[in-house]
Amino acid sequence: MKSDKIVIYSVLTRLWGNKSKHPRPSGTLAENGSGKFSSFTKEALAYISSLGTTHVWYIGVLEHATKTNYSSIGIQPDHPDTVKGEAGSPYAVKDYYDIDPDLAEDPTRRQEEFDALLRRTHEAGLKVLMDFVPNHVARCYHSDAKPEGTEDLGEGDDKHLSFSPANNFYYLPDSSLLLPHHTPDTSLYVEVPARATGNDCFTSTPSVNDWYETVKLNYGIDYLHGGTAYTDPIPDTWLKMRDILRYWAARGVDGFRCDMAELVPESFWSWCITSLREEGYDLLFLAEVYQPYRYEAYLEAGFDYLYDKVGVYDRLIQIGQGKVSATPEFTWVRDAVGASQGKMCYFMENHDEQRLASPFALGDAMKGAVLSAVGALSGTNPFLLYFAQELGEEGMAEEGFSGCDGRTSIFDYWSLEKLQRLEEGGYSTKYLTLHEQTLLSLYRTTGELCHLPVIQHGGYFGLSPEAEGRADQVLSYVRYWGKELFLVVANLADDVREVALPLPDSFFSTSGLRSGEDVYKAVDKLTGQELVVSLTPWAPLRLEVPSDGLRLLHLVPLD
Repeated sequence: MKSDKIVIYSVLTRLWGNKSKHPRPSGTLAENGSGKFSSFTKEALAYISSLGTTHVWYIGVLEHATKTNYSSIGIQPDHPDTVKGEAGSPYAVKDYYDIDPDLAEDPTRRQEEFDALLRRTHEAGLKVLMDFVPNHVARCYHSDAKPEGTEDLGEGDDKHLSFSPANNFYYLPDSSLLLPHHTPDTSLYVEVPARATGNDCFTSTPSVNDWYETVKLNYGIDYLHGGTAYTDPIPDTWLKMRDILRYWAARGVDGFRCDMAELVPESFWSWCITSLREEGYDLLFLAEVYQPYRYEAYLEAGFDYLYDKVGVYDRLIQIGQGKVSATPEFTWVRDAVGASQGKMCYFMENHDEQRLASPFALGDAMKGAVLSAVGALSGTNPFLLYFAQELGEEGMAEEGFSGCDGRTSIFDYWSLEKLQRLEEGGYSTKYLTLHEQTLLSLYRTTGELCHLPVIQHGGYFGLSPEAEGRADQVLSYVRYWGKELFLVVANLADDVREVALPLPDSFFSTSGLRSGEDVYKAVDKLTGQELVVSLTPWAPLRLEVPSDGLRLLHLVPLD
């Protein structure tokens, strides 16, 4: 691992390496193709590593519900009414113990091909994260790859009971499920009794806006009768889900991004994570949590890191859109979580959010790259980069199920032209546009800087920059570690700004530095320009910052 600071590259595995040049909206696997595990070559992994990455999160590795028929290799087909898109959602897991056959050159050897990917990734000096989807499973869940002696989810359920701690699912007795749409020329999907839907929808008629393709798992909470918890004896679902995590950890997976962790009780996480660590598994657990008032509870339950979506992500998007002031909003929202700040995972794109370059978000890939650097360099905490973000992917194709919404579809077979050119150039900049090269260079520099000691370990102090025109479009802070400093200044305006950076007395008392005591060599890590500066509260630092640009200054004392 490069450093204590984690940088995660998340990638929708089926889109990486897909060579289809003219994918068709809602196209089948035969029409549109799919990326494969084999597409993550040594060269591809070296490229990913060049972004400062320490971990790769492979999205969609587990077998999930799909409209592609694999009955010829012994996989039961899914009913099309229970699948979103042609490829299906990676978050409608169909077999927790199996691998998505779409991703294998030889689907009958998909397990071996995944193990080979694990080895290649580790040999590249990277660790592997995979999804753990604990709250729900596909409607047609059935494991044909579970270890011998393992009971399938729901296999021993008493379906006459709406709730039992011994059941894996919630039932709606004397009801039949009615899904929100029906595929022409197919028989109706039959589910009797109906089961509760994944987004806590306890009705037999889920809407098109519900997670109707999934079934909620039962962790011993009786939601329909006051939310009473029954956790003694340990609920059956707890044991089965721990076994799943144990299985993949033993295969060599280094950690888990836990989907919608807040829909699963903290008590399960505390019991499960503690149990695995007591068994000697050294695993990273990253939780998708959107409710700040619950952050502390999930950290106490054992999670290493939590999503920071409703704080830093939302605020940086608002800053980029010009809806709120850059100063002091960023520092305020960064510090709002208090001592938990170092446990928050920052990102500016992920598979749920709209691409920064799309008109639904910022409509400007460079502004997105600037804000990504602001987030990534602002703390000791992890930063997550979504694949092709570094190339300015717009997500504006109408791939199929989700339409044109500024996201890269997780439901459809598709390909990304930018990634194809990258691969065709041997993961060099040979076939990238000048704009793409500039973006990639900035993301690479950001990733490299994440591993400086001052960024890995240093403290944070937000500054109040002064600038001609709208100072609220300028954002600045300083990181400090011993006598080493790192200054970040971002200008989100459309013109060059002359920026003055006063250093108040509180900066010196907080950092432990003495005013005027040392003379620093300041190196701009983007331009290579060198300055000699002295730090005092009486003379602000003055810098010229380009439009939608950055100054990244590494300051070390002159001997």
